[in-house]
Amino acid sequence: MTDPLLTSLLAAVEAAPADVPLRLHVAELLLARDRAAEALQHTTTALANAPGDPAALALLQRVTRALSDPPNPPTNPLPTVHPPTQPFPVRALPEPTENDPASFDWGQAEEQVKDFAPAPAFVEEAGDPVVAEAERPAVRLADVGGMEQVKERLELSFLGPMRNPEMAKAFGKSASGGLLLYGPPGCGKTFLARAVAGELGASFTEIGIADVLDMWVGASERNLKAVFDDARRRAPHVLFFDEVDALGQKRSHLTHSSSLRNTVNTLLAEMSGDNDGVYVLGATNHPWDIDSALRRPGRFDRMVLVLPPDEGARAAILRRHLEKRPVEGIDLGKLVKATEHFSGADLAHLVETAAERALADSMRSGQVRPLTMKDLQAALKEVQPSTGPWFATARNVALFANHDGSYDDLAAYLKKNRRL
Repeated sequence: MTDPLLTSLLAAVEAAPADVPLRLHVAELLLARDRAAEALQHTTTALANAPGDPAALALLQRVTRALSDPPNPPTNPLPTVHPPTQPFPVRALPEPTENDPASFDWGQAEEQVKDFAPAPAFVEEAGDPVVAEAERPAVRLADVGGMEQVKERLELSFLGPMRNPEMAKAFGKSASGGLLLYGPPGCGKTFLARAVAGELGASFTEIGIADVLDMWVGASERNLKAVFDDARRRAPHVLFFDEVDALGQKRSHLTHSSSLRNTVNTLLAEMSGDNDGVYVLGATNHPWDIDSALRRPGRFDRMVLVLPPDEGARAAILRRHLEKRPVEGIDLGKLVKATEHFSGADLAHLVETAAERALADSMRSGQVRPLTMKDLQAALKEVQPSTGPWFATARNVALFANHDGSYDDLAAYLKKNRRL
């Protein structure tokens, strides 16, 4: 008989295959209805979407136990068969001949065919690590509009010692270690990392969370080691970890995920290894979520705040996004003043929104109408700076968690811009 509730839930799972709680609920119902094989399929799919999920792991144990338990004994067992009172006559077996099955060497046969036997269909293994392709950026810090304070900080704390290792050594300044770029999203941290690689004349690899994390036990650690091994072979090389807080989370927050703890431990070990000629950069929007061990000397021991673009940077960004579009009567200075606290991504979105208005008018009239200041002013009513929520969180950190002075730059900026 059909089960209306289960049928509806199965249809909901098919419509939302990534909904882990819903899929686990369906698996629970299937297990309760003695459909353990189907429950196993849904449980393993949930684990693929949420590796290490405690509820999914607990359900997997129950399903596996249900599949391995022997079936209930029949209510009407077969009658007991008693041995005959008279024993059967015993005859001597003939000696096995060469072609007799009894003389076949099964062990030798297994050795001969074991290399050709296909693996069971349900057996899967993690593949070999695949490292993201390296590139050689052509951009330099001169290509970064504005941000003079950030450039100066990069030059003094990172680039200068890297270019002049002997001079840095004479002053006791280490050229090793890593650099952490932090700040609101969309403010050009990745572009700055490429410019640093361009200044050093080094190759560059960008590593995201998808390049490291893997569902198989031990595979994430192996992927991370492969990333560093590849960077060492390419030295001089800039290894850039985007959203490094996802890979280097505080281990105190990972009590229920041993695999992620092991990944953090591997990152710590690799950054402390022999990385001569490998310059490790990281970018994050949440430096306060990074494990404190990653901030120790020899790792991400230098930190640079990347703020929303200043007036010079905003002018350069707006000019770049407007230069290939038909424009007329744009007051760039006025536009720069109106976009304070906008990130680079916000500025790109602003120009895109204004261009859509001009394009719509052009399509209605059949003639190209240039993008005007009126379009940009209308877009300013729709597009607001996205940096506000980040500064709201950062203010609490700067006020109450700046015990070692790591966020002095952030505190000074917030003090100067109290309206944020």
